[in-house]
Amino acid sequence: MEKSRFSIAVVNLFLFVVITKAIESPQYTALHKESEFEIRLYRDSAWMSAPSTQISFQKATKDGFHRLFQFIEGANLNFSRIPMTAPVLTSIVPGAGPLHSSAYFVRLYLPVKFQSTPPTPLPELNLKPNSWSSRCIAVRKFSGFARDENIVEEAEKLSVSLSRSPWANATSSKTLDSCKSNGGVATY
Repeated sequence: MEKSRFSIAVVNLFLFVVITKAIESPQYTALHKESEFEIRLYRDSAWMSAPSTQISFQKATKDGFHRLFQFIEGANLNFSRIPMTAPVLTSIVPGAGPLHSSAYFVRLYLPVKFQSTPPTPLPELNLKPNSWSSRCIAVRKFSGFARDENIVEEAEKLSVSLSRSPWANATSSKTLDSCKSNGGVATY
């Protein structure tokens, strides 16, 4: 019995490694690491963006991801199937939604094959290609799912960690011109 449990664990680990390696992600260089966060410099990249005016972070993420998923499954003018990538990034734009609420943009990284010429999404999906220039992003990892109940708390923890680090004034530093601030939550 012990041998079969060990075999199952090894197979599960192997499948996890194979699946993890198969999902493409944007390339970055870790510039600074601490126990509670890291600063990553991401290269230029192309994303597909789904705007959402849902009031809730969770509803906006679900709505945007659903449209992005249709796009990668072939709901585009070429009927191209696009491999799933990670992360799915939900950016929050305070005050840009209805009645000055937040608006959201749910983004999916486009695989290298589609970086320069992504397929055109079907118009009814309301998706737009989005090019990002190289940028620095502060990353905080936490367990569980990003939910309406915890994203503000996690963002505050990241802010406190950054305020105690050499990156506290990064947005005003002339030596960090390539580092642009960007608010959002990435799910892997």
